[in-house]
Amino acid sequence: MSDNSWTTEISVPHSPEQVFNAVTNVRGWWNEEIDGGTTDVGDEFTFTDHGSLRCRFRLIEVVPARRVVWQVRDSHLSFVDDHKEWTDTQVIFDITRRPDGTDLRFTHQGLRPAVECYEACSRGWDFYINQSLKNLITIGTGQPIPMP
Repeated sequence: MSDNSWTTEISVPHSPEQVFNAVTNVRGWWNEEIDGGTTDVGDEFTFTDHGSLRCRFRLIEVVPARRVVWQVRDSHLSFVDDHKEWTDTQVIFDITRRPDGTDLRFTHQGLRPAVECYEACSRGWDFYINQSLKNLITIGTGQPIPMP
């Protein structure tokens, strides 16, 4: 973690291509009810948890088996005073091959300790990256928010 972002890293005994495919399968690890595309540059999708969070993302960089970057185009976090805290932040997935598998470095650039949602949002990302996405990669099943 730096002053300007929240970061975590996982290592898995799978190929960068498998990790990339899991990352772009947002419905498989974050929320089953994602609306829109999640694989190609220019795709936009909306995430909602039907309560406290709604965000619209645009994929601004996609390098297969290496990198995915989402730009937060719009956000509404009902549980903090500044409902737009995520707007104009970036969510970055950097994928690096290593001899025995792949490292995935996740960064939410702009999610920093000074923002009100930092504690709750970093806990959420910790679960979705370190458990749900990792499980999708390693055992084939994530733990996304189910459809209502």
